[in-house]
Amino acid sequence: MVWTNSSSTRYRLWRDTDRGIIAGVCAGIAGYIVVVRLVAVLGLVFFFPPTIVAYVILALVLRPKPPALYASPDEEAFWRGVGTAPADTLHSLKRKFTDLEARLGQMESQVASGDFDLHRKFRDLGR
Repeated sequence: MVWTNSSSTRYRLWRDTDRGIIAGVCAGIAGYIVVVRLVAVLGLVFFFPPTIVAYVILALVLRPKPPALYASPDEEAFWRGVGTAPADTLHSLKRKFTDLEARLGQMESQVASGDFDLHRKFRDLGR
C-alpha cells in the first residue's frame, strides 16, 4: 500500500507504535488530546473491563502511523500543534509571517533605493 503525504492523512487517527508503550493507541490519540494517558489510567482504575475492551478494539481497528507521514521533525511538531493547540500555532504562524514581511520590506527598500542602482552601474562598469 502506498502512503500519501496529503494533509487529510495528517488529521487521521493513527496508532503511534514508535511512541506507544503497548500498542500505540494512547500515543496516537495523544496527538489530539494531551491528557489521554491520564484518562486511560483513570479508566483502568474505575472502569477496568470497558477500558480494556475499548483499547483492544482500537488496537485492532486503527492502522499504524505511516513511517513517512511527516517530512521532518519540525513538520511533525507543527501538525501536532495544529491538532492540540490551534490558537498557539496560529499565533506562531502570524509571528513568522510578520517577521518575513519586515524582512521583505527591508529588501524592497534597499532594492528600490538610488544607492542600489548606483552600485549596480559601478559594478557593470568594471566588466
